[in-house]
Parts: sequence; structure tokens; C-alpha cells
Amino acid sequence: MVMLSLIHYVYIIITVIILATLALRKNLYLPCILGILIIAFMYSGNAVKAIQIMYNSFITATTEFLGIIMVIALVMAMSKALSDIGADKAMIRPLKKVIRGPISAFFILGFVMLFIGWFIWPAPGVALIGTLLLPAALEAGLSAVWAASAMNLFGHGIALSSDFFIQGAPAITAKAAGVSTYTMMKESIPLWLVMSFVTIGVASVPLFKQYAKKNSKNKEYVKSEVAVTKDIPVGEDECSVASKIIAVLVPLVFIIDIIIMIKYKIVGSDASALVGGTATIIMCIIALIPRKSKPYNLTKSMQKIGDFFGHGLMFGIEVFAPVIVIAAFFFLGGEGTAKAILGPNATGFLNDIGIALSHAVPMGKFPIIVIVAAAGALCALDGSGFSALPLVGSLAQAFAPSIDVNPAALATIGQMTAIFVGGGTIIPWGVLPIPGVCGIAPEELCKHDLIPVLSGFVAIIIVGTIIL
Repeated sequence: MVMLSLIHYVYIIITVIILATLALRKNLYLPCILGILIIAFMYSGNAVKAIQIMYNSFITATTEFLGIIMVIALVMAMSKALSDIGADKAMIRPLKKVIRGPISAFFILGFVMLFIGWFIWPAPGVALIGTLLLPAALEAGLSAVWAASAMNLFGHGIALSSDFFIQGAPAITAKAAGVSTYTMMKESIPLWLVMSFVTIGVASVPLFKQYAKKNSKNKEYVKSEVAVTKDIPVGEDECSVASKIIAVLVPLVFIIDIIIMIKYKIVGSDASALVGGTATIIMCIIALIPRKSKPYNLTKSMQKIGDFFGHGLMFGIEVFAPVIVIAAFFFLGGEGTAKAILGPNATGFLNDIGIALSHAVPMGKFPIIVIVAAAGALCALDGSGFSALPLVGSLAQAFAPSIDVNPAALATIGQMTAIFVGGGTIIPWGVLPIPGVCGIAPEELCKHDLIPVLSGFVAIIIVGTIIL
């Protein structure tokens, strides 16, 4: 049993303060920085060391997010290039026949994201959908925050929490719970369906209220950086033939990427690398295409590559900068990142708290289900839903015999809460790729999806208590 010390309780108090500040939509920089300094000083007992730990926490957070930042930067650079040549508008036109309004746009974005999330992984799926479908959805009248919500709930929530095809999440949970991956997936289906339908159902109510009565000609939508760019004028009339060719080739190239990913089982960061590299090549090709009304100048074309890349990188840094500070505090809670920040002897405060909490719960079906759900959510606050899966699997294996339930079914509840929180849908430092592509603040997306996700959590706890 893990014994909680004073530093654990201080960490809990600071976490509550940060979450309350987030709920009040206030700036989180100061609470997070002070929180890191306090924890660092208590852990090291040295003021100079505490300052160094704070800096190292920022470096660790930046390192963890660097891959995501770079993919978003490269996709945004490509989007800038597409806009410069007018190909973005040419790509949207055929999709208007399929995406006829904001409601259909929401569900088409969602189900495409679900499919890509299952077979490839949500992170590269965000980049693909941001390029191919998001501009058409915005043009159809869907606001950027609703587009982000569709991609977030279906991809990082519903797809990642089930993971039926890649089977990363159920394999980790199953191993810790002492069951087979097949059993884990089979037992998870009823509760996964409950979580999915309740979450999307609750999210859809304001969606239909907002858009059902709106005429498509009287649209209310927010243009994101993907849909429109400001710095470089659109040149569709200058290069219409080239823009049409590029508009056809870009989706084909990314479809080829998807086929390659599926055929060779390229997932996770490797899949993101393929998408980012493809976006870079497309950006360079577009920059080198001659413009009809201007004499060709290789030097200026090469300069455009720098302009596009700089735009993408600045956008990525601007979006991610606030989240790095927030994540730095919560990375103290995860075992792997805590060791990188505090030293090799660190265990991760959130992990310790989750284990201690599990030992303090009285036996009984409802309290045990609640504690497994809470442990999954709590340990995923560091932004890594997968890091909490061994804990919830172990808890399920330990508690299932005492309440006479299948450990796989019990572990499913923890898997749902861990992935939806850390995978993630409701914490700003866990949702980064989607707000980056959609051009909105991470906090805005989290606030938007909080009630639907919490409703899903309540539903699976209630249903789990009844059917397990």
C-alpha cells in the first residue's frame, strides 16, 4: 500500500485549484508555475534546485509535445500553400455535395475520424481530416469549435477508448487485469456503446438546437486558419489549372498514405511522421509552381517555402505555448515524466494517489466501480491515458473476485475514463492536435465537451453497477 505524504496532499490541493481556475476560465499560467515551484521545493528541499526543476519541467513538456507541434506546423504550412494557389477552394467544391449543412458536417467529420482513429490512430487522422474535410465543413456552416468537438469525441474518445483494430489500449489493460485481449474487447462492447451513445447524444442536443432551424444561406460559423489565410493573397484566378490539379492530387496522395499505413501497420508517431513528411513535400511542390501573371523566379519560389514553413511553425508554437506550462505541472503526476523532471526515484504523484485511494474504498460493487473509474481519470490527468491502463487493469483484477464480476468488464470502466480524460477530450494539455488544426483555444474545446463526457462517465458507472 502506498502511504501518502504531505507533498501528495499539497499536490492534490494545487490540482484542485488549477481545475477550479480552468472551470472559471481564468489564466492558468501563475497557478501552474507556483504549483511546480512549491512541489519542486518540497521534493528537493533546495530553492535553487526547485527553480531548475521548474525549467526542466518546461523542457520535458515541450519534448513530449514536439512531435505534435511539428505535425501541426507542417500541415498548417501546407494549408497556407494550398490557399496561396487557390487549391483549398477547389478541394472544397466537390465536398459541398456531400456535406450539405452543419449537422451533416458534424457527423461526417466524426465518423471519418472514428474510422481513421480505429485503423491508423487519431493524431495523424487529425492532420488528414484537417486538410481534406475541415474546410468543407466550415464552408457548410459548422463552427470551428463544433468541428473540433466532432473530431475530438469520435477520434480521441470513442475510437481510442475502444481501439478494436490496433488493440493497443485493450492489450495493455487486459494484461494487467489477467485476461486475454479478446475477452477484454468482448466485455467492453456494452459499456463502450453506452459511453459512446450518451456522450454523442448529450453533445448533439445543443448542436441541433443551434443549427436545425438555420437556413444554409444564413450561416453562423467561425473561420479557422485552415479555412482561410490572411497573410498571402489567394491566387486561384492566376493559376486555376495548377490549383485544380493540386486539389485532385493532394487527397489522392493522402489516401495513398492511409493505404500504406494500413498495409504496413504504421501507427502512432510513425504515422504522424508520414503525414508530416507528405505535407512538407506538397508544400514545396506548390511553392515551386509558376504563377501565370508573374515571371518565374526560382529565388522567390524558394523564399515562399520559408514563408509557408515559418507561418506553420509560428502557428503551432502560438497554440501550444500555454499548454506546455499547464502540462508541466501535471507531468509531475505521471511516473515516466516525473522521473525525467524530478529524478530517477520519483514515482509520480497521481499514480501514488490513485493506488492509495483504491485501498481506502469499502468493498461493494458501486464504490469499487467508482474507484476504478476515478483512478483511471485521476492517473490520466498527466495527459497520457495509456499510462493509467496498467493501474485500472490491476485494480480490476484485485477487486473483481470480491464483488463477483468479470475483471475485464470492470477494467473497461477504468479504460473508458482514462482514455477520455488523458487521450484526451476534457483537459487542455490532452487535446492539442485538434484545436491546433481548427484554430481555436484548447480550453474552449475542453469546456465545450466537458458535460457530454462527464454524462458518459455517469452513465457507464450506473449501467456498470446494474449489469456487471
